Amino acid sequence: MVTLLPVQIEGHIVMAVEVKLPKTNLVALYTDRGYIMCGALDVGLLNEKLAEREILAGRAVGVRSVSDLLEAPLESVTIEAEKQGIYAGMKGRDALLRMI
Repeated sequence: MVTLLPVQIEGHIVMAVEVKLPKTNLVALYTDRGYIMCGALDVGLLNEKLAEREILAGRAVGVRSVSDLLEAPLESVTIEAEKQGIYAGMKGRDALLRMI
């Protein structure tokens, strides 16, 4: 099952996507500029093979829900995210605010 829902963060609306799969959930939150996602996101691929796309993204591991992703520290971020002041260890919610 796929769920798409708006989430309010400090007066801003970001979109959440949850995909329930056998034995796992994929969770992502996105703005018009970038996104954060569960551990399924391959930040290395974005930085190396897709660098020309300049993708603004971050990855959090061990999350199972939208609320988990908002509160979890990011485990890794893309080079483009770093250029926007987003860093590993930053909470998902704070990273999204920098992507607005």
